[in-house]
Amino acid sequence: MKKPLLAVLALSGVVLAAYQPASAQNAAAQPAANSQAALDQNIELMRKDIRSQKKQVVAANVPLTDSEAQAFWPVYDQFTAELTKLGDQRYALIKDYAQGYSTMTDAQADDWVKRLLKLDSEVVALRMKYQPNFRKVLPPKKALLFGQVERQAQMMIDTAIAMQIPLAQP
Repeated sequence: MKKPLLAVLALSGVVLAAYQPASAQNAAAQPAANSQAALDQNIELMRKDIRSQKKQVVAANVPLTDSEAQAFWPVYDQFTAELTKLGDQRYALIKDYAQGYSTMTDAQADDWVKRLLKLDSEVVALRMKYQPNFRKVLPPKKALLFGQVERQAQMMIDTAIAMQIPLAQP
């Protein structure tokens, strides 16, 4: 691998540093609605930055000819746009959890787990949907390499996010 994926992980840490569960936010600093809107805006800007960094990591680690690049990047951008929509759902799910994890009922816990697993399966389905598309524009080994780099970067981001989510209390 040409460049380590640590840049993506470090950047994801910046996103996480900006996000605090509702129970940890200083409610006296700003009205809750303004505070949440500002937080959402900051996180959206950071998510855009992470996507940019991730694209740079892919570019640095997947050597493409000019003709491959011309065909690959539009497919990558479509994939990323769909993945971003799932990321929006994940962020909403995390916000829901953060707002009520300390008072969550059993029914809410069951619902949260179901929603999380559904999102996980949708990400897998998206990768499966796009793999043939990437394979059409890249030779098999480069398609594999892209899949590995993209998956490693996403797993590092997901792990960093997961580490910031408070564990549920029985």
